[in-house]
Amino acid sequence: MPRPDPRWLLLIHQIPPQPSYLRAKIGRRLAGLGAVPVKSSVYVLPRSEQALEDLQWVRREIVAGRGDASVLEARFVEGLEDPALEALFTSAREADYAVLSRDAKRLQAAVARLGKRPSQARQKAAAALARLRKRLEEVVAIDFFEASGREPVEGLAAAIEAALRPPDEPRDTPAPPAEFRGRTWVTRSGVRVDRIASAWLIRRFIDPEARLKLVDGHDYTPEPGELRFDMFEGEYTHEGDSCTFEVLLSRFGLREAPLRLLAEIVHDVDLKDHRYARPETPGLERLLTGIALVHADDEARLRHGAAALESVYESFRRRAGTR
Repeated sequence: MPRPDPRWLLLIHQIPPQPSYLRAKIGRRLAGLGAVPVKSSVYVLPRSEQALEDLQWVRREIVAGRGDASVLEARFVEGLEDPALEALFTSAREADYAVLSRDAKRLQAAVARLGKRPSQARQKAAAALARLRKRLEEVVAIDFFEASGREPVEGLAAAIEAALRPPDEPRDTPAPPAEFRGRTWVTRSGVRVDRIASAWLIRRFIDPEARLKLVDGHDYTPEPGELRFDMFEGEYTHEGDSCTFEVLLSRFGLREAPLRLLAEIVHDVDLKDHRYARPETPGLERLLTGIALVHADDEARLRHGAAALESVYESFRRRAGTR
């Protein structure tokens, strides 16, 4: 039976005490690549051509500084297993997103205090927002296992951008559904709660003829006429402390009470802030989590998830009709 291909690349290195700056420089370089340490002198990255090239360059820097380093392809057989390694990457990126979220909230508060201050103050805030977005892009680029925390930061950035718009700039208003019939709606593959719920909402209430397109990665460039949802810089994604499902409801003027109740559940499951604490939330969360665990295929997740959401929606609708 053939062995599976190695999933990981290791950099094993030894850095001399002098020059003293070399260790810090290499540490920053590895952190920028998204590598995580498994030992004091052993760093790991998911195996890819780009990661191999990056680690080879780091190795050359170490050797040029009179250190020693090797780059290896590896499979972990005993001891540290793949899920534990993935958890190391996820934990590192969640910490990055937490820092970005803290900084975004501080910037949001500063923008709220601007009031009618001159444009120079707003220009400084806009520059700070641009720096925040750049940092977010850098973290997203090394978020190999889709850690939680990215969407709230994107939402905060969108809210700050909206607050910085000139007063006379037109704002988003609910669009007539007729303009959105038969469109191609794009989102990231590996769908989970918010993407599953948003896809159901789009097909059920916004664009019954929607063509759904699932893409890899975070930096997809849309083709003409495509609409992105729950994606970085998408047309419909997190805004402030609202998940994508809530944003779609607002932007398309969907005010039906059962949908609002469903949005409260999706919000709490996706953002985990327990804002609404509806009694139905734990059950739907377990169901959607189970669907994702059982079905690796996105179309199966969307199909089974849509059935679950339709059932909850119908339950709310009938309950409202009996009052």
